[in-house]
Amino acid sequence: MTKPFCISLKPGERIFINGAVLRVDRKVAIEFLNDVTFLLEAHVMQPTQTTTPFRQLYFILQTMLIDPSNAGATRQLFDSYFTNLCNALSSQELLAALSEVRRLVDAKRYYDGLKTLRSCFAMEEEILQGACDNRNNLIGAAT
Repeated sequence: MTKPFCISLKPGERIFINGAVLRVDRKVAIEFLNDVTFLLEAHVMQPTQTTTPFRQLYFILQTMLIDPSNAGATRQLFDSYFTNLCNALSSQELLAALSEVRRLVDAKRYYDGLKTLRSCFAMEEEILQGACDNRNNLIGAAT
C-alpha cells in the first residue's frame, strides 16, 4: 500500500476486516496504514438478495472476503459458478466484466471484484427484464 486509506463509519455501523466483524458505537474514522481486506456493511449482500446470477456470484465472492479461513473451498464454488455463468452469457460487455472479475480474484483483490460485479447489476437487470418481456409477449401471442 503506497498511502494510508481512511474511511468514516457512523454510529452502529459494521465493517468486516480480515474476517473479523467490528461495530462502532460512535462516529469514527479509521485509517488503514497497510494492506487490509475489508467490506463495509452497506456493501454486504444478504442471502435473500441473491435473486440473479450476478448477485449470486457477488455473494460467493463476498463470502471469500468475509471468511478468509474458508476462501479455498469457496473459491472452488466461485470457479464452478463463474464458468457456468460465462457459458450462459452472450453479452460481450458482461463477459468482459466477468473477465476482469476473474483477473481481480486471481490477484486476491476481492473488494475490487465486488465493485466490478456491482457495476453489472443494472445491465443484468435490463437483460433479464427484456427476456421476461419477450416471454410474456410470446405467451400473450399464444393465447
